[in-house]
Amino acid sequence: MLNAAARLIVACLACFYLCATTARGESPAAAPAPAVVEAPVPVPEPTARAVEYHRTGNMLWLAGMAWSFAVPLVILASGASVRMRDLAGRLRFGPLIVGGYVVLYILLTELVDLPLGYYLGYVRPHAYGLSVQTLGHWLGNVAKGTAVALVLAPLLAWIPFWLLRRSPRLWWLWAGLLVLPLLCLTLLAKPIAFDPLFNEFGPMKDRALEGRILDLASRAGIQGSRVFEVDKSRDTKTVNAYVTGFMGTKRIVLWDTLIAKLEPDEVLAVMGHEMGHYVLGHVVRSIALSTFGALLVLYAVHRLAGSALRRFGPSLGISVLHDPAALPLLAVLIQGVALLTSPVALAYSRAQEHEADRFSLELIRANRPAALAFAKLQGENLSIPYPHPLVKFWRSTHPSIGERIDFCNAYRPWETGQPLWYEGLFSAGGGSRPARSE
Repeated sequence: MLNAAARLIVACLACFYLCATTARGESPAAAPAPAVVEAPVPVPEPTARAVEYHRTGNMLWLAGMAWSFAVPLVILASGASVRMRDLAGRLRFGPLIVGGYVVLYILLTELVDLPLGYYLGYVRPHAYGLSVQTLGHWLGNVAKGTAVALVLAPLLAWIPFWLLRRSPRLWWLWAGLLVLPLLCLTLLAKPIAFDPLFNEFGPMKDRALEGRILDLASRAGIQGSRVFEVDKSRDTKTVNAYVTGFMGTKRIVLWDTLIAKLEPDEVLAVMGHEMGHYVLGHVVRSIALSTFGALLVLYAVHRLAGSALRRFGPSLGISVLHDPAALPLLAVLIQGVALLTSPVALAYSRAQEHEADRFSLELIRANRPAALAFAKLQGENLSIPYPHPLVKFWRSTHPSIGERIDFCNAYRPWETGQPLWYEGLFSAGGGSRPARSE
């Protein structure tokens, strides 16, 4: 469950302002593979439970969005922000005052958010048969997440307030540029410092499957790959895999639920997708675009904050933006700008995911296992194949499951001798290709 201070950082980092496209490769086409007649995988009809889960999820998303604006606004209007600032002011040292205020703000917002977080994170997944997590484990994860926020947020929060005081006209520029090293450090540390607090990671138990995955990574031009299996079956029945880390900590992670519910060839199709994120440089590209997006979001907030403070500041007891009590105001402005621009970020994310799907198909050339994998993901995760265009526009980080299954069924350029997008990136000899940098 994200507290409001964490949402302040996440909203800033998450907004990309640029939709990137990849130029089509001009390398020679591979020799056409022997024609194999494969029946297309039909897009599954969603179950009634999946439709209800999707519908209620959209309603809850709207409610959660309204709640995320209402909480800081109430804290501002009620005078609670000023009272917390005055209480923290007893520390009599700028960074300590900011840190003390942030601690109080996190504790307050976590307490206020707890009922909604309990329903969304515990009650609802159990009601739809998606979770087996115990209440004790859920509460433990909430406590650990809050503890991490209480340690890190006060250590970092004084920086933007110091910039607001020292450079009121250009604070947004320096704060936006600081997003780059902060994001790199976060991605570097996340797999080794934070993720193990919440899940147990280890080597794959199926050594034969691990060997096939490493062979596939070698063909993709990735040497020294690290594949981890995470024990998620203690918490959930859903399936997933993802890439994480940066530079020396990068890794591919598979949930044990995915390994249990997919056939080996289907797992390889998922792994080809995750490898595509590495080989196509999506991590570095996303870091750069996140920094650019943060600069634009903070600049918009800079332009809006002054007029908001002049109009409402006197009644709120806040006269300057570098007052820690202005944090809820800055949070609302950042969330508002990020919400309005999020369709651009989501469109970029969907483009990257489509690139990774295409990379996987060209790497493994096993369309049916790939389509079957997506069909199983739809069923296990209670997804619907074709959400409403507005839902896709405002919420979807990935192409719809139906679109991905259709693409897996249709994309076979190697069978007709057409040029491939990524043929030049693959190592035909297996392990001879040097590792690609990100």
